Amino acid sequence: MNKKPIYAIIICAILAGANGLLIKYMSSMTTGSIAWFRTAIPILILIPFLYKDGELHFKGNNKKMLLASFINAIRMYLYLLAYMYTSIGNTVVLFYTYPLFVTAIEIIFFKQKIKRQQVLLLLLAFVGIVITYIGKPFSFYSRDFIGMLAAIGASIGYATTVVLFKAENHRYSKNQMVFFQNIIGAIVFVPFLMSLPEADLSHIGMGVFYGFLIGIVVFKLFFYGLSHLTASTATTLMYLEVVSAILLGYLVLGEPLTWNILFGGSLIITSSYLISRMNKKATLKEVESVTE
Repeated sequence: MNKKPIYAIIICAILAGANGLLIKYMSSMTTGSIAWFRTAIPILILIPFLYKDGELHFKGNNKKMLLASFINAIRMYLYLLAYMYTSIGNTVVLFYTYPLFVTAIEIIFFKQKIKRQQVLLLLLAFVGIVITYIGKPFSFYSRDFIGMLAAIGASIGYATTVVLFKAENHRYSKNQMVFFQNIIGAIVFVPFLMSLPEADLSHIGMGVFYGFLIGIVVFKLFFYGLSHLTASTATTLMYLEVVSAILLGYLVLGEPLTWNILFGGSLIITSSYLISRMNKKATLKEVESVTE
């Protein structure tokens, strides 16, 4: 068995887990300017390749893709805001509730039937969120509360883009998908660059590296692994991102590993993982019924 795709996904998850460290390092930069580097650097790198391959002519539902890109820009801002305001552990655990929101969106807007197991898993995740927040002040002035609320908002935004991009995935190449993920953000975050003269030069350099590492390298590693592995295997291995992020926050930044983060986080991740597997099995059955 070729183990390179497995190693690629594992490295991808570990690098993705470093998100929080890189974001917190760029402390002299605004959230919006970091978001610009995260979205614009992949665009600037991809455009020559799209031109070379003749892929600057988009043949799918471009309006839907631009809507998804706009939502992704909002999601990106909330995601970065979460890391700025709360711990890496809180952010990554709450962000990984997105499979639950994907399920909720499909049930509410696409009228998919909800199973009893799905209801129980959604409730389990909610309990996990409550446990994770135990011991923190419930106030709109609390940094933890704002950060964790932003993480949940980012999770909802990401779930929405997953549904939208999934519907158009077959009409676009991988590079085109990455292009649409970032294009609106690269435009709307431009005004935030006015704050760059006040930023530390090393932080600006990290912004460039951050956009390349997370926007290009991580996606390329994931798509490489996905092309050789089943989707369920690839996405399951990506849950290592949570472990990687929490450990890096603990080892590098000295963030505490409290019982409620570990226990509540385990409930959230378990429910997200199980509901994600249920969704994949349901999709596989639909495909099989169509091809029979």
